[in-house]
Amino acid sequence: MELTVITLEGGEDGRVSLSETLFGLEPRADILHRVVRWQRNKAMQGTHSTKTRSETNFSKRKIYRQKGVGRARHGDRNAPIFRGGGVYKGPTPRSHAHKLTKKFRALGLRHALSAKAVANEIVVLDKAVLESGRTSALVSLLKNFGWRRTLIIDGKEVNTEFAKAASNLGQLSVLPVAGANVYDILRSNTLVITKAGLAGLEEKLR
Repeated sequence: MELTVITLEGGEDGRVSLSETLFGLEPRADILHRVVRWQRNKAMQGTHSTKTRSETNFSKRKIYRQKGVGRARHGDRNAPIFRGGGVYKGPTPRSHAHKLTKKFRALGLRHALSAKAVANEIVVLDKAVLESGRTSALVSLLKNFGWRRTLIIDGKEVNTEFAKAASNLGQLSVLPVAGANVYDILRSNTLVITKAGLAGLEEKLR
């Protein structure tokens, strides 16, 4: 598969061949689902918590005598049956992460790239470099492309000024090749990969 390399100024800078092992697979939804689920579960904070009856702040004194009052037998006001009492078997802080092998995660990334290739949603950029970090300068360069919810994958390092300019644009994300992931690739409408990013992906997933 060959694509034309474009520049930020709207020109062309030759053509490039995309690797079949990265962009030529038949996308499988089950693989993509497993990797996205692993990503999102790992990102969950897991800080949800409730107080047990030993942590609530009522007195531990027996609320009324055991016998002769015609009511159920109770100890203190911290029991789960009372309003404001402790919660029985409520959520506790924990990690939601589960394991997924490194090879499977790499396979998922290949399928995500291939899914974008099948949908014709990949653009190859010569380089993502700006001389100034002004957002207005970047907006004026990108307005002719018509990109929506765009992810740009650069090389090992992202140009500081470009990243600074892009940080104010909610529909534009910039990642180094090490940060390329299935979730962000799939949720983008346009995947922009620089030449350095292509080389980095091939090295990462070879």
